[in-house]
Amino acid sequence: VQLQASGGGLVQPGGSLRLSCVVSGSMSSINVMGWYRQAPGKTQRDLVATITIAGRPDYVDSVKGRFTISRDNAKNMVYLQMKSLESEDTAVYYCCAPELNYWGKGTLVTVSS
Repeated sequence: VQLQASGGGLVQPGGSLRLSCVVSGSMSSINVMGWYRQAPGKTQRDLVATITIAGRPDYVDSVKGRFTISRDNAKNMVYLQMKSLESEDTAVYYCCAPELNYWGKGTLVTVSS
């Protein structure tokens, strides 16, 4: 299974972006999909959001109400809709299947005026 995230870029504070992740192979057998992020200068990847195969989302407190995670099992896609972006959201975002330790290459999101 390979994961590839896309959709990052430069956005002004208060703006929006949608990240996409395509999963090669079937995603229907993967219970939890998620997004993590790694801020500049940090070595740790922090959890942003997860979603179960049944569609139940969970978010870290700092993004609740601003980010929405979704998945399309038929298309093997996972999405992260981000709005009201803040400079603190600047990071490389990674799509993953955390229970299986599957990780894709990240996509950089830069929030700056």
